[in-house]
Amino acid sequence: MLMNVPVPIPSWNPEGLIPPVDAVDPTSANRAPYPVALTDFVLRFSTSDERRAILAGFLDYRAALHGLGLVAGFQWVDGSFVEHIEVGERHRAPGDVDVVNFCHLPPSRSEEDLVNQAPELFPATHDEQQTLKTRFKVDGYTVILNNAPEQLVDRSAYWYGLWSHQRGSFRWKGFLQLNMDPTDDAAARALINAGTPGGTP
Repeated sequence: MLMNVPVPIPSWNPEGLIPPVDAVDPTSANRAPYPVALTDFVLRFSTSDERRAILAGFLDYRAALHGLGLVAGFQWVDGSFVEHIEVGERHRAPGDVDVVNFCHLPPSRSEEDLVNQAPELFPATHDEQQTLKTRFKVDGYTVILNNAPEQLVDRSAYWYGLWSHQRGSFRWKGFLQLNMDPTDDAAARALINAGTPGGTP
């Protein structure tokens, strides 16, 4: 499976989780993080007013990152937002969406430049992270792809290890990957603004 070729979003399994691998062929490349289209992501998860509000905040967050020139790379998307959390043992609406941005720096810009320009998008403390959540309904983190390969491997392993299991139950689960390119953002926002109901697995 190629990183930038979108695939259909897998249906939730009986535990309300995206499966981490293809059960028919578990060693294949068809596995989490699944690269999916932004519009498919919006259509699949816009199943309630709460979810649509989170999606709108997420698109605002993407727009803020795009405004800094962060348009190349991808986002890993996870958390209770991509689970069928409204049913089962937890039975509640999601409160936010978990996101890690893997971004290439824009030309002639440094990571320090971006942090100085928009520190609210790169929180360094718990309180700053809470402010980001309040503003965008996003629990967001950023990894700069221009950094040393060793650092990228370390950060990728960290986030995959953290996100590949459900908090509390430690059930193995999958998550999704979105392209940072802003081409489809307007269409995704139009779907939310139209109140398009989400699909079902």
